[in-house]
Amino acid sequence: MQASLGAAVVLVRRLAGALSAVALPLGDEMPNDAIHTPQELEPSPPPAEPAADAGAEADLNLEDSSLYFNREISWLEFNKRVLELAEDTSVPLLERLKFCAIYEDNLDEFYMVRVAGLHDKVDGGLASSMADAIPPAEVIARIRERSIELRERLDRCFAQDLRPALAEHGVRIISLDSANPEERAELDRLFNDQIFPALTPLVVGRGRPFPYISNVSISLAVLLRNPEEEDEEVVARVKVPKELLRRFLPIGDGSTFVSLEDVIASNLDELFPGMEILHHSLFRVTRDTDYDISDEADDMLEAVEEEVRRRRFGEVVRLEVSGDMDPGLRDQLVEALKLEQHQVYGAESLLGFNDLFDVASVSGFSELRYPVWKGVTPPALQQGQSRREVDVMTAMRHGDILVHHPYDSFEGTVERFVRQAVEDPQVLAIKQTVYRTSSDSPLVPGLIEATERGKQAVCLVELKARFDESANIRWAKALEEAGVHVVYGIPGYKTHVKCVLVARREGDGVRHYVHIGTGNYNPKTARIYTDLGLFTADPAIGTDIAEMFNYLTGYARPQDYDKVLVAPFKLKEGIVGQIERMIEAHQAGRPARIRLKMNSLLDPSCIRALYRASQAGVSIELNVRGICALRPGVPGVSDNIRVVSIVGRFLEHSRIYSFERDGEREMFIGSPDLMPRNLYNRVELLTPVAEPALQDQLDDVLDRGFADNTNSWKLHSDGSWERLAPNGDEPRNLQRELLELHAERSREEPSDRD
Repeated sequence: MQASLGAAVVLVRRLAGALSAVALPLGDEMPNDAIHTPQELEPSPPPAEPAADAGAEADLNLEDSSLYFNREISWLEFNKRVLELAEDTSVPLLERLKFCAIYEDNLDEFYMVRVAGLHDKVDGGLASSMADAIPPAEVIARIRERSIELRERLDRCFAQDLRPALAEHGVRIISLDSANPEERAELDRLFNDQIFPALTPLVVGRGRPFPYISNVSISLAVLLRNPEEEDEEVVARVKVPKELLRRFLPIGDGSTFVSLEDVIASNLDELFPGMEILHHSLFRVTRDTDYDISDEADDMLEAVEEEVRRRRFGEVVRLEVSGDMDPGLRDQLVEALKLEQHQVYGAESLLGFNDLFDVASVSGFSELRYPVWKGVTPPALQQGQSRREVDVMTAMRHGDILVHHPYDSFEGTVERFVRQAVEDPQVLAIKQTVYRTSSDSPLVPGLIEATERGKQAVCLVELKARFDESANIRWAKALEEAGVHVVYGIPGYKTHVKCVLVARREGDGVRHYVHIGTGNYNPKTARIYTDLGLFTADPAIGTDIAEMFNYLTGYARPQDYDKVLVAPFKLKEGIVGQIERMIEAHQAGRPARIRLKMNSLLDPSCIRALYRASQAGVSIELNVRGICALRPGVPGVSDNIRVVSIVGRFLEHSRIYSFERDGEREMFIGSPDLMPRNLYNRVELLTPVAEPALQDQLDDVLDRGFADNTNSWKLHSDGSWERLAPNGDEPRNLQRELLELHAERSREEPSDRD
């Protein structure tokens, strides 16, 4: 046993080195237009392997950096799974186009925040603070290498597969050169009437500073020469105004699209009359959008507003250029933007694939999309053959209700709950958290109406929800002007909790009704994210949530909660404690199993607890959509851990924490992932789900997820992800099965709960 443990350390070290060979082919050639990584950013050699030592079991160090995958590389592998859906011929064509756009959206945010942070560490001479201990410069080099490889796949997928296939079905993305005379005439009218007035050509040099380039905007770089002074060349920049006009312009019957930059490029002589157009090509910059607000700020709303304004001028971390860009012109851009050559990325097809949402939203073509799904109302909220709506709070008094979006209707559950609370004269107070919501959400306006009806309305708005700050600021101001009590949370922590608390007068007392969810109160994302929600009138949970709100809105010390787990106080201890109890049960000869579903797994202390459970023989199944720093399948460490990831039509966003021993289950749902930021830097909430029937529902979701063999990927110990296939077995698909299950439930006779 001791010898095998010592050998396991050696194997883990070898697996760490294998990661770059399998998941990150650093030795592959770059495309001709790529800029090679400078010497200082080349990956460092793998650490020397320790000698196999037949020492005691304690010598197996669970803090060894080789036991942990790098966060950023793991995230890139998640985005690769998104790209694989764009490449998947079984996915409808317009949905594949959407996955191209989603891939690019994801990558943009990754560079704005994560890669920008790595550059800050390199500039500051900081070492890695992550469990994998890979230096930031090496991580940047690996990201670049992997991003270039995936970009080549994206280009091929779009140019060689999607674009021709869409054209065969009548959705054409064409160049101006291939437009017929009628289409050219229409585009000429568009240019003269709408595009030309919105353009502002700016000459660079000749005593003029380099113009400001907005984040992820598309620009034309134009090389000009004055025919009267043939030895003088100047550069001009023309911004493609996609914020004012669509990036892809629909023409004809609306199913043919031409890019806005193509139309502008064909009319450059109109912008620079009398000049000789020597060359033009596209470029796009990505800026650092992260920020840090001091907890000492006197006015948090004002401080966030100021930082959002400053974010527009964050340092450039990435420059994307067309593959045909003149090398001299590219060098001028690099110098003007104060970049290193390794921050330049070439593109052979489009820049800004996320603008393909313009094309994916084309009218009609239902055969090229997923079938439309309209969420159903759960049987617990219906009554009788007429299926009339049941008052949500009445139903909650008869038992807890579990909802699963988008399979269950958000409008018919969460929105109905808040609407009925606003209209109920016995309701005294409504308290809600807002992390991300949409402009058309009826929930926040419901708080305004509640105030107008004389109820106490409280809204805890998280101003620092990244990329939603401006929307949240607008909501906060509107709520304050209407008399709603608006609170911005606790200094030093983001408030990521998802809950609504309703206090209702009943008899001589007050009863609490609570909704706790895994997702934001956002009706738009509720149609495309999978999220769970618990409606409960459990007095203990209601008291816990009331105390939590008092802590968030007042000057109270956090209390010991009876049932819920709250970060940053006892959530991590609660999770690790559950894992330790599974270890104790298994060591005592009692069956034990851990099954977890989350978005990300990164926290070293939780990973070490799972490693200890695996070493003890506990069976562990993990469904991790995105980042996973845990390395499964390492002999003597994690050979009892299986990790899968499901990426499909809907974004998997729900969190389920299930611990089973001796035939008993303790199950939780809520807002946190097992990441340091969730456990230590945010206010998060997990609630127990205790009713056996609801536990069965959660078990069913877990069962179907771990049985999925069509939209599921398995993580191997070398860091590679393998897409699972039926291989002769029955095809299983979590999301398709849940759509069918909820459609069937909607046809069942609702049960009377009166």
